Amino acid sequence: MLIHVTVDGVGHELDVDPAASLLTVLREPLGLTATKDACEQGECGACSVRLDGEVVCSCLVPAVQIDGRQVDTVESPANGCLHSLQEAFLDAGAVQCGFCTPGMIVAAADLLDRDRHPTELAVREALAGNLCRCTGYRKIVEAVVAVSKEAM
Repeated sequence: MLIHVTVDGVGHELDVDPAASLLTVLREPLGLTATKDACEQGECGACSVRLDGEVVCSCLVPAVQIDGRQVDTVESPANGCLHSLQEAFLDAGAVQCGFCTPGMIVAAADLLDRDRHPTELAVREALAGNLCRCTGYRKIVEAVVAVSKEAM
């Protein structure tokens, strides 16, 4: 099936398998591998992207549903430079294995776009759909709160 989709600000015309997921489209024909392929069941959040401004698990979105839509991945926020969230994650030591980090960054960026000064509870709620096996979440939350304080 032929679809037209804008990914990270770039338009694409792609011939996709209708049974493929948005995650597959991002990783295979487009080569955007920062969005991670983990559970493929929408449980872990590692594949989180924004679809028309809404955070979704890309593994659950059929490719046919992205025709004519806008997708923003973890690769888009800073236009080739480190986004302030990425820098904060590094500074806070919030990255260990790093597998969950792309989904965490997408979810955190979405929160900060909606609320520049969220409470710690709001940060925890916004990240609730993203699982991390390594960090215990404390440093991740600290990183997001630090970015929100910088914006003051």
